[in-house]
Amino acid sequence: MAGGWSKDGAVQEQIDSTVGDALERARASLPQGESLSHCEECDEPIPEARRKALPGVRLCVRCQSERDREQADVSLFNRRGSKDSQLR
Repeated sequence: MAGGWSKDGAVQEQIDSTVGDALERARASLPQGESLSHCEECDEPIPEARRKALPGVRLCVRCQSERDREQADVSLFNRRGSKDSQLR
């Protein structure tokens, strides 16, 4: 399906790029290395079950939830959207 000036398959390329970007961000945010026993932010103890479930964890659940909320507010904009979708 052609869409104006775009080549065939351009819409699918945008979708694939958006999904790929989200996947990269998710993989980059996974903790790596050895888990900490206390949170980097608030110095509260991190439960052993959390450290075992998520190797490399650095934040307690409360601090991680706050950080996730902050990042969600920033990442809602689709920077790869078409020109038409940005004009709406």
